[in-house]
Amino acid sequence: MTTTTSTQWQLAARPVGEPTADDVRRVEVELPELADGEVRVQNAFLSVDPYMRGRMNDVKSYVPPFRLDETMTGGAVGEVVESRSDDLPVGTVVLHDLGWRDVAQGAASGFRAVQPTEGVSLSAYLGVLGLTGLTAYVGLTEIAGIREGDVVFVSGAAGAVGTMVGQIARLKGASRVVGSAGSDEKVALLTSKYGFDAAFNYKTGDVAELLAEAAPDGIDVYFDNVGGDHLSAALGAFKDGGRAALCGSIANYNSTGAPVGITNMTNMVTRGLTMQGFTLGNYRHVAPAFQAEMGPWLASGQVVHDETVVEGIDSAFEAFTGLMRGENVGKMVVRVS
Repeated sequence: MTTTTSTQWQLAARPVGEPTADDVRRVEVELPELADGEVRVQNAFLSVDPYMRGRMNDVKSYVPPFRLDETMTGGAVGEVVESRSDDLPVGTVVLHDLGWRDVAQGAASGFRAVQPTEGVSLSAYLGVLGLTGLTAYVGLTEIAGIREGDVVFVSGAAGAVGTMVGQIARLKGASRVVGSAGSDEKVALLTSKYGFDAAFNYKTGDVAELLAEAAPDGIDVYFDNVGGDHLSAALGAFKDGGRAALCGSIANYNSTGAPVGITNMTNMVTRGLTMQGFTLGNYRHVAPAFQAEMGPWLASGQVVHDETVVEGIDSAFEAFTGLMRGENVGKMVVRVS
């Protein structure tokens, strides 16, 4: 007998600044009987990601905003516990976008079967083997066009995407990889575990000065997860022909004031720089190439990954706000079951 009740998180109000408990609600939803072609999935892990903060705002973006009084969505991995689809029988492990709930239900076409890897947690399909790893790979290869010998700077380097960027850059032939993070502990982890040549705590000084110390000869590639003063510093540190892949701007997500102006923009002209933003929706075709390289890298130990695991569906919002405050190392996930 499978459960017919799903614990879910809904958006109750549009946040102003940092989201609070008043902006969400936890609800119990009775699930209807399965229709033909549908499956019911017990989620094992849920993903919380910075882009979800943007979806809490009622603004036009590359993905529609969350609707008020409706359950939020996001990446999740779990196991089919009831099925009326021949394509996804009971016991199949699936990836899908019906996160923010412990039990998901819908048309089988909305779920993608994955083959579990021995010794690898299912949560890896939300991180290193999933969209997190693919984001790092696309930004470096498709957007920044990484080349042998490049000096690469990564902001938010201890996060899920940042840790992947640094390692992939090294495997793609970067001569030096530099990262920024928000604590001395994270800085130490970047150089001791993730193979960064240098890293700095951006809270301890001026970012431009800290970057100049870590990359005294300048940088060729900047992978931007932060925006703000980090982007200004990168623009000042670029060599001629430098390339920036703009992935996120977490420094501005909870800001309620005027946007911080970016400096050193004249270098775009004088140094022939390229700066391009991206989202994964336009680069799904890169996934096979990514999987062909990342699978062997992970299996051989050339790529390592950390997770910050928060226990229980009741802690999902706490996990999200912790992510936004930088409390995670590597991928932040919620273990549901």
